[in-house]
Amino acid sequence: MVELKTPAEIEKMRVTGQFVAETLAALRERARVGVNLLELERFVRERIRERGAVSCYWDYAPSFGRGPFRNTVCLSVNDAVLHGLPFDYTLRDGDMLTADLAVGIDGWVADAATTVIVGTPAEPDVRLATATEEALAAAIAVAVPGNRIGDLSAAISAVARAHGYPVNTEFGGHGLGRTMHEDPHVANDGRPGRGLRLRPGLTIAIEPWFAATTDKIVVDPDGWTLRSADGSRTAHSEHTIAVTADGPQILTLAA
Repeated sequence: MVELKTPAEIEKMRVTGQFVAETLAALRERARVGVNLLELERFVRERIRERGAVSCYWDYAPSFGRGPFRNTVCLSVNDAVLHGLPFDYTLRDGDMLTADLAVGIDGWVADAATTVIVGTPAEPDVRLATATEEALAAAIAVAVPGNRIGDLSAAISAVARAHGYPVNTEFGGHGLGRTMHEDPHVANDGRPGRGLRLRPGLTIAIEPWFAATTDKIVVDPDGWTLRSADGSRTAHSEHTIAVTADGPQILTLAA
């Protein structure tokens, strides 16, 4: 069931979203050569504790993971793209790190993700990460009342294909509000004019993610981390947005 949010509830989600955005920005600054993923996990865990927020990941045990997840941020490196379980790994020059964070504050959730290239960037990696950002912007631009979920999905895949990247549809965006995952599902590929009609008050996380040369994924032995099936590099961008009568509003922006 899709739950529309009131303007006051959207503002509460924006408070959470600002915290998520500021935490991810701080993490990007700390993602340097020689930094261990477990250091970044401890940093995020402490910020959440200090803010009095609640991690949406801690003890999360969905059917697709080997739960419970006992960390506060997903950290995925290079060919890993989603649900990355932080482990004892020290970042190296040229690594691609995706950080995905969802928390709740006062009962309202926000979710966002960003990919950062550590140290010296390689041009193909920059292009891949930029493509996910472009796809996210394209989907947000059409998230207006009267359009449909398929319009968002089609906008994402159009950017991917323009760059020559295949698209996986197993994992994508989702509704959220009082919990991290609500209806509707927002696939990263679809047909325009199809699916749920967008109405003011709909709050969704849009999250294009691409692998450079495959649309297939495999699961790590840790039971959580999803990787490109051919080992190619990956990137992921995500914002929580609200559909309003005045257009889409990005809720995961720093104050």
